[in-house]
Amino acid sequence: MNFVIFVIAMGVLIWGADLIINHSERIALKYNIPEFIIGATLIALGTSLPEMAASIAASLNHKPDIAIANVIGSNVLNITLVLASVFLIAKKIIPNRDFFAKDSTWALVPVLVFILMILDGVISRFDAVLLLLLMGAYLLFLLQDAKSIPIEDLDEIDMSHFSWMTTIPVLIGGFILVIVGAHFTVESASEIAKSFGISEWIIGIIMVSLGTSMPELVVSISAAAKGKVDMAIGNIIGSNLANTTVVLGAAALANPMPIDAPAYLFDIATMIVATLLLVFITANKLYNKSAGISLVIILGLFLNNTLQNM
Repeated sequence: MNFVIFVIAMGVLIWGADLIINHSERIALKYNIPEFIIGATLIALGTSLPEMAASIAASLNHKPDIAIANVIGSNVLNITLVLASVFLIAKKIIPNRDFFAKDSTWALVPVLVFILMILDGVISRFDAVLLLLLMGAYLLFLLQDAKSIPIEDLDEIDMSHFSWMTTIPVLIGGFILVIVGAHFTVESASEIAKSFGISEWIIGIIMVSLGTSMPELVVSISAAAKGKVDMAIGNIIGSNLANTTVVLGAAALANPMPIDAPAYLFDIATMIVATLLLVFITANKLYNKSAGISLVIILGLFLNNTLQNM
């Protein structure tokens, strides 16, 4: 029964996030916000809503392992599963934006800051504020950089029927679905872990993170299939940045989270390696199937280690 509740709750969570993503994008397009900015901010934050809701709910319920494992697992999956899928599916990837010079290092910095923060065994509220400030710094950078980004042709999206009277209720409904879905996702995942004798960390890093990464996977593949590779890659970079700063920061702000870092060294190391690989790929503009296969190898090692520890 708990597994059925988990699946339904995850579906509700993703459905709510999808409503928020779609209508946030329409608001951005209405005001002619550039495509990359939409991908790296509104859509990235929107697709990170499931992670945020699940991690905050876990933190408030005194389940820090689920909250932190969800962030680490989502970051790994966003790069090794979502980005790899984009590389393997898209016919040709030629981004207009220099992701190495402007963005990929922004995904690495929070990971390094996270490593420093967990050395004392806890992510405190002070750490949370610093993480949120880091996301603020990236948003400020994007706003300043947006002046140099051309506005894309938006004809394919019909904005003639845009209405705030429709958009606001849908957004509110989406947020309600996300909150309710997150609560039942965490509770059912915790019960599943207890019934099978599996640690909450394993449940968080596999089941919860895989479920909450689905919006990124769907949005990025859809964007890549339409040739919007800047939006697809921007979504992944922005989502990882949002996970490590906003999601982790909000969860720690709700309740300080202890972490036994040495016990989860492999998972933390995998997140670091995956992020470094992202930087390497963008630095050398390796947007091809070979890079995708390399990322899938990292994913295989990550899943194999996790399954062995179950």
